[in-house]
Amino acid sequence: MPRYIFITGGVVSSLGKGLASAALGALLQARGYRVRLRKLDPYLNVDPGTMSPYQHGECYVTDDGAETDLDLGHYERFTGVPASQSDNITTGRIYSRIIERERRGDYLGATVQVIPHVTDQIKQFVLSDAGDVDFVLCEIGGTVGDIEGLPFFEAIRQLGQELGSDNAVFVHVTLLPFIKAAGEMKTKPTQHSVKELRSIGIQPDILLCRCEIPIEPGDKRKIGQFCNVRESAVIEGRDAASLYDVPLEYHRQGLDREVLRCFGMEDAPEPDLTRWETISQVVAEPDGEVTIGVVGKYVGLLDAYKSLIEALHHGGIANGVKVNLKWLDSEQFEQDDPYEPLEDVHAVLVPGGFGERGAEGKIAAARFARERNVPYFGICYGMQMAVLEAARNMAGIENAMSTEIGQGGEPVIGLLTEWTRGNEVETRSAEGDMGGTMRLGAYPAVLTEGSRVREIYGAAHIEERHRHRYEVNVAYREQLEAAGLKFSGLSPDGVLPEIVEIEDHPWFIGVQFHPELKSRPFEPHPLFASFIAAALHQSRMV
Repeated sequence: MPRYIFITGGVVSSLGKGLASAALGALLQARGYRVRLRKLDPYLNVDPGTMSPYQHGECYVTDDGAETDLDLGHYERFTGVPASQSDNITTGRIYSRIIERERRGDYLGATVQVIPHVTDQIKQFVLSDAGDVDFVLCEIGGTVGDIEGLPFFEAIRQLGQELGSDNAVFVHVTLLPFIKAAGEMKTKPTQHSVKELRSIGIQPDILLCRCEIPIEPGDKRKIGQFCNVRESAVIEGRDAASLYDVPLEYHRQGLDREVLRCFGMEDAPEPDLTRWETISQVVAEPDGEVTIGVVGKYVGLLDAYKSLIEALHHGGIANGVKVNLKWLDSEQFEQDDPYEPLEDVHAVLVPGGFGERGAEGKIAAARFARERNVPYFGICYGMQMAVLEAARNMAGIENAMSTEIGQGGEPVIGLLTEWTRGNEVETRSAEGDMGGTMRLGAYPAVLTEGSRVREIYGAAHIEERHRHRYEVNVAYREQLEAAGLKFSGLSPDGVLPEIVEIEDHPWFIGVQFHPELKSRPFEPHPLFASFIAAALHQSRMV
C-alpha cells in the first residue's frame, strides 16, 4: 500500500504548492521511490477546459485527453510520470458523479449529503488507481478556510485517521512575510493558518514556510512551539534562482528527510541529485543567449503559457544557452507598422489560442518571419495562422479564412466535426457543449520522408497531445504545397494535417498539436531543441 502525503496551503494563494509537490516528488524519486502526484481542485467547474487563461492559467492536457490544472505540468516535468484523468478532480466533477448516481437511484432513497457522500467520493478518488507506487502526493487547491475547500479538507482529515500516522503525512505551505518598515519577519500569518487547519481536525506534520529572508533559529523555535510541530519540521522555502533549483534547495533545507522521518523511514537511501545539479549548472552558466518573440493574446498572464515557457527553457538547456522571451500582444501587430517590435528577435513563436481577437496580428507575425527568413514556430492556432498567411500571400487565395474567426471567404481552416480515436469515430457539432468537446489527448502522426521534422524527430511515426476544434482543410493541400508550404506530417489516414513547413527557409514549422506538453528538462522536446538551435544560428548571423 502506498503512503500518502497531503499538501495544503494557507494565508494566500500562489505560494507554490504545486511546485513544492513536484519538487518533493522528484526528491523521493531521486531516493529510488516510485511516486504519483494528484491535484484536488475545489472549484465547481468540471475541469478547467472552459476557463479563460486569465482566470486559471494554462489548461494542461494529458495523453488520455484530460483537461487539467497547470500544476500537473509541474508534476510531469519534475518526475517524468505521465498524468491521467485520475490525477485531477474538481468539486464540479465530484458533484456531477453524485447527481448522476442520485438520479439513477443508486442511493436507495437516502438523503444525499456532503458528509458522507461528497467526502466518500473524494476519498475514493484519492485512493483509487494509484498503481504500484511507494508514495502518492495529493495537493489540495486553494487555501485553508476557503468555504469551497471544506469538503476536501474533511475528506483528507478522515483519510489521515483511516490510514494512520504511519501512512499519512500532512505538509502545510504557508507565508512568513518580512515587513521592511519594521525590519522583521512576522510569524502570525503562519500561526493563524495552522490554527485554522487544526480547527477542522488536521494537525500538520511539516510546515513549508515561504519567505524572502532566512528564518532565524528563534523564529523557527517560536513557530514550532505555537504550531505544535518539531523545530526541524519548520522548513525554509525561499525563492530559487531557477525553477529547477527548487528540488536542490528543498533538499538542503531537509524537506524530504523530514517527510521520511514522519513515516519512520530515517534509514532511507540518500538521493542521487546529479542530474538536478547538472541542470542547475547549465542554467546558471549559459554559453550565450537568444531572444524569442512570443506573439500571443494572453500575454497579460504568463501562467497561460506555463508549459510553453518551460519548453523554451528546455530548448535552451539542450543548447547550453539562456532563452530570453519578449512577450508581444498579437493585437499590436494589427497597427500600421507591425514589424518594428520583432526587429530585434532571433526567432518568432506564435502559440495556441482561441477566437478572433488578435488573429490578424498573428498572421502578420508569421508573414514577418517568412519574408525576413527568421525562424518561426507556430503551435496549434499559430500553425493555422501561418497557413492562412501562406494561403493569402503565397498561394494567391486572397480571401482565405478560418471559420473560427469569420464567415465567408475560402474556408482554409474549418471546424473539426469528425475524427478517429483508436477504433472509434468521434463527432462534434458547432452547437454542442464547449467543455471536453475538442480533439483532446495524444494522437499519432506520420512524418513525410525527407522532411525537416522527420530529421528533427529521427522517426517516421510520432504521437503528440492535441487540444483544438478547428483544422487545416486538407482539400487545399495541393494548392498550398505548389506554393511552397509542405504538409510534412499527417494523421495515419491522411485526412488531418498535423505539421507544415517551408523547405527553403532557415526554420519555418507549424504543428497542430502542443509539443510543449511533453517537454522535460532532462528530455527537451526535439522541436524546441531544434528551434532554439535555429535561433542561436540566427543570433550569430546578425
